[in-house]
Amino acid sequence: MKNTISLETAQGWAERWKAVQRSGNTPNFTAFLIPGMDITQALKPEEAEDVRTYLGIDDKATVKLIIVGVDKNGNDLIDESKGFYIYDFTHLCPPNCSSNLPKISG
Repeated sequence: MKNTISLETAQGWAERWKAVQRSGNTPNFTAFLIPGMDITQALKPEEAEDVRTYLGIDDKATVKLIIVGVDKNGNDLIDESKGFYIYDFTHLCPPNCSSNLPKISG
């Protein structure tokens, strides 16, 4: 499935983010550009009512936003056999910031 990552990959990225936070060397960025496809796909299972995001750092040391669907009880929907995927195809701002005014940051 396009824009998906495995649970193992997501957990590894999240652990890297936590390690960076603990070190006090948090990367400098202001926002994420999130493809609409990621949000649409995360909400596609009928059990999904919301989405949750997690921060992570991939193997290239790029900060990533990990996206999962969330059920009515607030639980992450993660089970590839049921079509509950973990999504990532986000882009950091900067450099992927709005060039038009007004804008929030960038």
